[in-house]
Amino acid sequence: MPKKYINPSSLFPSVKYGFSQIVTTSGGRTVYLSGQTAFNAEEKVVGTNRTEQMQQCLRNVKIALEAVSGSLEDVVSLRIYMVNYNPDTEGYEISQVLKEFFPNSGPPATTWIGISTLAHKDCLIEIEAIAVLE
Repeated sequence: MPKKYINPSSLFPSVKYGFSQIVTTSGGRTVYLSGQTAFNAEEKVVGTNRTEQMQQCLRNVKIALEAVSGSLEDVVSLRIYMVNYNPDTEGYEISQVLKEFFPNSGPPATTWIGISTLAHKDCLIEIEAIAVLE
């Protein structure tokens, strides 16, 4: 299933932050993942800081996609919800984790959203994903 990553020069260069401005697809099966937190399979929160928890969230996204015969390469869009997010001090770390999990030149379209709380008091981050599978 072809994906096209579009980053117009008339918009800011987002790929260096780990995401694309636009991703288009055609055909395929669309998969909508519920927000993934830093819970492991035993329902324990993994990580004490946002970076560690984000890595666990994205491992959970990977596991969920593998359950439907997909992979992180199939992700076309992410929504990242972060409790008390401070873009001045945490933006670089968020970008680095995105680039760690999406190292190719075609990262997903992504929205970062600062919020006051999540469903569990120890969770600092939650990530929703949309993927398109062949």
